[in-house]
This record gives sequence, C-alpha cells and structure tokens, in this order.
Amino acid sequence: MATKKRSRTVRRELERAKTKLGHVREALEALEPGGAPTHPIEVESASQVEPHARAMHCPVCDDAYRVVEHEATHGAQGSLRVVTLTSPRCGRTRKVWFRLRPALVN
Repeated sequence: MATKKRSRTVRRELERAKTKLGHVREALEALEPGGAPTHPIEVESASQVEPHARAMHCPVCDDAYRVVEHEATHGAQGSLRVVTLTSPRCGRTRKVWFRLRPALVN
C-alpha cells in the first residue's frame, strides 16, 4: 500500500514545478517580439510604449509588471525605445524593446 504524501511535500513539489515552468517561459519570452533589439514591438508613437509595457505579465509569478525606466536609443534598426520592467511580487526585471513606426501620410 502506498503512503500518502504529506501536504508540505506536495506543496513544495508544486512550487518547484512552478519555478521550472517560469524559467522555461523566461527563455521563450526572449524569442517573442520585444525580447531583443533585433525584433522589437512596433508602435506608432512613444505614448503607446508604457501602456503596452504595463499590460505585460511576469512569466514566473504572473503578476503585472511595473515600469522602472523608459529610454530612447538609436541603433541600426532606427529609433528604438527600451523599457525596463520589474515584477513587484518576485522582483524579476526585464527589458522590452519597441520601434516607433513612422506614421503614413494620407
């Protein structure tokens, strides 16, 4: 007859599994749009950058990010915006890259 696992053991196993899943999600996050300057998220104006960034969630704790810093850079890809985000729950930081798409003239 198998013995029943203690509730503490089950709880710790679930926490370890959740942490592993969070680390896998972090790796995938770097491949998504905005994860690197080579593939930024395109927006029409700088006023759209922070609301878009605030809508993102941490892959580890699933809490909404807070904007720490928003700066403009110029590189080979043109005018880029870098937003540094942090999760208030787990303390994880992330940089998200945005490109300002020029507005089309009528």
